[in-house]
Amino acid sequence: MNFFTIFKQKSPLQRFLFVLNLFFLLLYFFLAVSLFVWKTMPVTIPYQNRVILGGILIIYAVVRFYRLQAKFKTIE
Repeated sequence: MNFFTIFKQKSPLQRFLFVLNLFFLLLYFFLAVSLFVWKTMPVTIPYQNRVILGGILIIYAVVRFYRLQAKFKTIE
């Protein structure tokens, strides 16, 4: 089944929550990448701790992606 037909079949609340979940997934991923790349942060955090925090955020974003994907598959 096509993604857009399933997306149209959802209620407005389900669509809003899906988009909100997608937004936060991208936000966590962007925050993790910015921790890796941004050299002169306003907050002083050692680089090793930033890498650890960024890794944790990427793992959490992957977990959220699989949860969102599993929820999407149950709707099909």
